[in-house]
Amino acid sequence: MSEEIFEKKASFFDRWAPNYDIIFTTIFYQSLHKRLLSYINLPHPSFVLDLGCGTGRLLNRLAKNFPNLQGIGADLSPQMLKQARATNQHHPRLIFTQGNAESLPFANNQFDAVFNTISFLHYPNPQKVFREVSRILKPQGKFYLVDYTRLYSSNSVPFSPGGIQFYSPEKREEFANSAELKTENHYYLLGQVLLSIFAKNWS
Repeated sequence: MSEEIFEKKASFFDRWAPNYDIIFTTIFYQSLHKRLLSYINLPHPSFVLDLGCGTGRLLNRLAKNFPNLQGIGADLSPQMLKQARATNQHHPRLIFTQGNAESLPFANNQFDAVFNTISFLHYPNPQKVFREVSRILKPQGKFYLVDYTRLYSSNSVPFSPGGIQFYSPEKREEFANSAELKTENHYYLLGQVLLSIFAKNWS
């Protein structure tokens, strides 16, 4: 059942990919990324992952702002990745690959930071995603999670296959604790869009 959900989600975003960067989403993400950048602290050089990278806008922005940054964008949708590769302004510093957030094709302790922007709400098993992020982060690496805490009056909305789910700051902290990540802080970036920053403890 779970594999079927992932296939449906990939197909859903494949269809959306050619028109994803329309004017509204472009303006929205520009504003969001600009606010996010003010909270980011990365080592120099740094190796980062953008999980659920979509068309690659955030990674391109990060590469522009951090000249010593190298990054990988991972997404479930082949068509989103096609768009990301076509607009990759920083190859070979940035590459894009297909990956499932619950079972990532990366080594333990590989990344200085993991970013996840308006993507977490689509994941059917959020605790698994937190565990995977914790696994691939280096000790003291950071997880920057940006997503809605709620939308309308419901915690769940039947938007994409399997629906989308919203999590309070407290619920995010529960996921983090179970994955041995320490909560550093929460910041509202735009309306109900909340940035939560988590750090991996030394091990």
